[in-house]
Amino acid sequence: MENRHFTDRRHMIALMGMGALILPVAARAQVLGGLGLGSGLTSLLAKASDSSLDKLSVPGGFYNDSAIRIMLPLVGGAGGTIGKLLGGADKLGLTDGITRKLNDAAGLAAKEAKPVFRAAIDQLKLTDVPGIVGQNDGATQYLRRSSGDVLRGKFRPLIDAALVRVGAFGALDQLGKTNSLVRAAGLTRDKLAGSVTDQALNGIYKYIAGEEGRLRSDPLGKAGGLLKGVLGN
Repeated sequence: MENRHFTDRRHMIALMGMGALILPVAARAQVLGGLGLGSGLTSLLAKASDSSLDKLSVPGGFYNDSAIRIMLPLVGGAGGTIGKLLGGADKLGLTDGITRKLNDAAGLAAKEAKPVFRAAIDQLKLTDVPGIVGQNDGATQYLRRSSGDVLRGKFRPLIDAALVRVGAFGALDQLGKTNSLVRAAGLTRDKLAGSVTDQALNGIYKYIAGEEGRLRSDPLGKAGGLLKGVLGN
């Protein structure tokens, strides 16, 4: 009997994951809540967030990944003429390694950000669950959509403090004195911190989405936990 109950619940979860459970939102939320899937998704997202922040907080976490590496927010973008000129100057040691400092600052902020992300994740509401069950990065999308502004507001002070700690603001001030391109771009400390915050968050969300997909692929494994308590594991 117990095995049959386990199988029935597993079958229902599979149906919901494929979008085959056609019910009004409120009814679906009630069913999913009864199965404990809401808490399961919260657990999955918390694990994905913690794992991502751990990876990004190690030295070089941001800088060594070209897909999320943080760049100076200058006119023309990282690939524009100004970006290329300053990128070359940075490699020659003419900008006091400011690009590396920005990435180091993001890593330091990520190291302190677990409570910030956990608090946002705890706000997951069961009425939102039906829309994210079947998407490989649905929980991450939900987190960004529902808590993006709050997360940015709480993450920005961590970035500000980290930029001071690694000397990025000082490097920017010195760069502005010696480089006319930086002065022409109007790059201030506030603009720099805002850009680093946005770029760092984009990188964090990218990593969380990747971790979410990995955990979903093995929901019953020790690393997963998506359906923890739902399928009896």
